[in-house]
Amino acid sequence: MQPTATLGTAEDTGSIPQEFPSGTLVIGIGNNLLGDDGAGIHAIERLRGKTLPDHVELVDGGTLSFTLLEQVENAEFLVIVDAAELDSEPGTVRLFQNAEMDDFLSTSRRPSVHEVNLLDVLTAARLRRRMPPRYAMVGIQPLNVAWSSTPSAAVDKAVDEAVEIIAELVGEAA
Repeated sequence: MQPTATLGTAEDTGSIPQEFPSGTLVIGIGNNLLGDDGAGIHAIERLRGKTLPDHVELVDGGTLSFTLLEQVENAEFLVIVDAAELDSEPGTVRLFQNAEMDDFLSTSRRPSVHEVNLLDVLTAARLRRRMPPRYAMVGIQPLNVAWSSTPSAAVDKAVDEAVEIIAELVGEAA
């Protein structure tokens, strides 16, 4: 059983615009010039090669900003994919859903290179009572976050695993 969101119920989100008929938004976060930090962006690129349901919107969120707030608020299901400090071996992939994601992001350690911006966007959505009722984060443990346009071998392999997890979450079409 999945935990439910503590704030932002379906009744609070208002109507879902037509461009999100089922409201699934997948945002990849990262910087492709910082090696493994680009894991989220690489995942979005690979997801674009899959056949996904029409209701799934894939977004290259770059290093994230408030410009994505409206899309986040209009989503019924939000999935974030990003490099994250999981205190694990490089290339480890972990799925966090709803309250578990909240707990992970609110810990005192720095869970994501983009933690402040991600927390700011999610907090803004909550304050406006428009947090998606379902949300998840797929975190990938980085090895190298330094100047490089390619991820490490461990993270490159992990991106494939993350893509499969996301495809399953959003209901990959046959």
